[in-house]
Amino acid sequence: MELIWDIVISAFLVIGGIFGFVGSLGLVKLPDPMTRLHAPTKAATLGVGSILIASMIWFAVKQNHLSLHELMVTVFIFLTAPVTAHFISKANIFRDWPADKLPRPAGEGEWAVHQADADTSKEELAGEQVTESAQQD
Repeated sequence: MELIWDIVISAFLVIGGIFGFVGSLGLVKLPDPMTRLHAPTKAATLGVGSILIASMIWFAVKQNHLSLHELMVTVFIFLTAPVTAHFISKANIFRDWPADKLPRPAGEGEWAVHQADADTSKEELAGEQVTESAQQD
């Protein structure tokens, strides 16, 4: 039974190493920022997740100790890596692509990055400035 757990732990470590290597290679070799962003976020999430799962199994089997720290880190990475990639990609679109060069999005809307009041309208900003000046008086 010990051998089976060693094989499972080793498999997770090898899978994590392969995903980490592929993500690093993609970061170096892919041509533009958007594709370079895709490789490490997907590969690092799976790679680090596999290594942390291997660590969790090792502690449970070899040390007879249930360690949930690795599970918490894995969940944190699975939740934050896609959100971070989304923010970076939106910043890249805003920085490198004028609105007229972007392909049309699906539906009737426009790209939110290029709308003047996508997050906060001018009226809301004006209202906040009025309340701030009233509070100062």
